[in-house]
Amino acid sequence: MANKPILPPAMLGILGGGQLGRMFATAAKTMGYRVTVLDPDPQSPAADFADVHIAKPYTDPQALAQLAATCAAVTTEFENVNADSMRWLAQQGLTVSPSGDAVAIAQDRIAEKTFIRNAGLDTAPFLAVRNSGDLAGDLSPYLPGILKTARMGYDGKGQVRVSTAEEARLALSNMKHQACVLEKMLPLVAEVSAIVTRTRAGEAVCFPVAENQHVNGILDVSIIPARISETLLERARSMALQLVEKLDYVGVLAVEFFVLEGDQLVINEMAPRPHNSGHYTLDATLTSQFEQQVRAMCGLYPGRPDLLRPAVMVNLLGDSWGENNAEPQWEVLMTAPNTKLHLYGKKEARIGRKMGHFNVLADNADSALEQAMAIKDTL
Repeated sequence: MANKPILPPAMLGILGGGQLGRMFATAAKTMGYRVTVLDPDPQSPAADFADVHIAKPYTDPQALAQLAATCAAVTTEFENVNADSMRWLAQQGLTVSPSGDAVAIAQDRIAEKTFIRNAGLDTAPFLAVRNSGDLAGDLSPYLPGILKTARMGYDGKGQVRVSTAEEARLALSNMKHQACVLEKMLPLVAEVSAIVTRTRAGEAVCFPVAENQHVNGILDVSIIPARISETLLERARSMALQLVEKLDYVGVLAVEFFVLEGDQLVINEMAPRPHNSGHYTLDATLTSQFEQQVRAMCGLYPGRPDLLRPAVMVNLLGDSWGENNAEPQWEVLMTAPNTKLHLYGKKEARIGRKMGHFNVLADNADSALEQAMAIKDTL
């Protein structure tokens, strides 16, 4: 099983039915596979493109048994899935990628940052906070800092900026003393990400590095290629490939970096799945990150990640929708010949909710960014 590729029309399973699952399902169906989505939401975006939608919890024994009986391989679209469910599916003989063990590391910031550090890669200075006693000592090496919950935080949630030890202790109390990390805030020059695909045979490729801009903790814009030195671009790719190798990871892994003054590069976090900053690959690279997800789980060689044209990806949040889910003014976007719109099929627009994105392809990244911002202003 380990060496034999999984070919169409095999059934592939995915835990999670959000937009990442939707784009995975689209890629898999295009390649000739069938898809089963496990997601408790009866209106999950991925269900629109799935052959089978199991609307049950991720730990439901019957749902997991159905996946085990009908799927040749299983993956996930988010890191907060139950890692034990993935381990159980692997025990039934399914190809499961990434592994439950890799997901368990990525979904816990203490385990994640410790693993990265032990892999010989740089992170921001951090302190594991498992109880209030861990904040009793000298915290000056980590202040000013950000207290982050160890689990379940995403898009800026579960994070509090703190300047003093007293603020850190109060923040921990407000978080009901759940496990956290206290991470020193660093003077950022930029934030970038590298997305790697690795197969069971150890073949690994890296997409072009994206430069990311956030608003209120949520990714707003990705610029590709990142506007940093070639030396830093190569270092980011090398560090991401080193991390995926140390994890013995199979699948698509996103690695987020902080670029610091003096050409320093530290890893912020990783995501064991395709990533928002990789959505440009749907239009701007020879192979998309979602096709790579399919190829990795099926034991196929990774597709080439070559950049066809510089690109900018812009997130579309529910903020752009009007009252009663009134659609944005799509006309300018839809009539631009070098712009591609991707909507996620979500029934209700809410402030801060990711509803879609668009990609602009141009001769250079600065031109793509200028056009993307002009289009965004019209919506």
